[in-house]
Amino acid sequence: MLARDRLDNPWSASKTVDSAEIERFHRVAEEWWKPNGRFRVVHKFNAVRRDYIVQRISEHFGRKIEDENAFAGLRILDVGCGAGLLCEPLAKRGAAVVGIDPTARNIEVARWHAARAKVVVDYRHCLAEHVAETDERFDVVLNTEVIEHVADPEQLMKECCGLVVSGGMMIVATLNRMLRSLLLAVIGAEYILKWLPKGTHDWRRFLRTCEVRSMIEQYGLAVSGVKGVSHNPIFANWHLTRDASVNYMLVAAKSET
Repeated sequence: MLARDRLDNPWSASKTVDSAEIERFHRVAEEWWKPNGRFRVVHKFNAVRRDYIVQRISEHFGRKIEDENAFAGLRILDVGCGAGLLCEPLAKRGAAVVGIDPTARNIEVARWHAARAKVVVDYRHCLAEHVAETDERFDVVLNTEVIEHVADPEQLMKECCGLVVSGGMMIVATLNRMLRSLLLAVIGAEYILKWLPKGTHDWRRFLRTCEVRSMIEQYGLAVSGVKGVSHNPIFANWHLTRDASVNYMLVAAKSET
């Protein structure tokens, strides 16, 4: 299990051993921005996810998707931002983006790449609970490929829902706990195709759409849509689909008060 609800401490001289999962992500963090590197499949998957997120944000706030600064004036929080694969494209559209991650090395890589690309993103080595303790609130909260890795998914959803302003939205991307996801996302992706390091996912921690919906709705958000993401092995590409049995994105909005 990737303990995304724990922080590592790379600046400490202590020899205390961090989570094995955190250490593994340290070793591969540099690979995240290499389109043809170890995470090349993630880059292809991210392109589909990114475009859908941009579309839904544009629709929700009535922005013209073709405008260069379509998201100007919007504050976006990316929880578990990794190396910033979603943060940078959103910041380039004018949004004020905050990216948080429990793995310090990921934040270091994200900052390095943003500086190199001359993109302004506020990257922080912290957890959602730390942001929730502040007065900060966001028009959009992204929770992509994170909830299946934490020890207490409902607590994470509570924190994230509380960070959404009235009239704002949240997008959760995760994996469905179905037999198909075990076969494709775990056995296929990690052990046969080796797209991801073995042990990246624990199928028992995957969440069904109804479970995420239930968590979100009790904290004041209403689900407005669920979209699946599937892989076409013939053309070797990812695409949106109605089939949410493996990867899916769930969109929810908080009503105006």
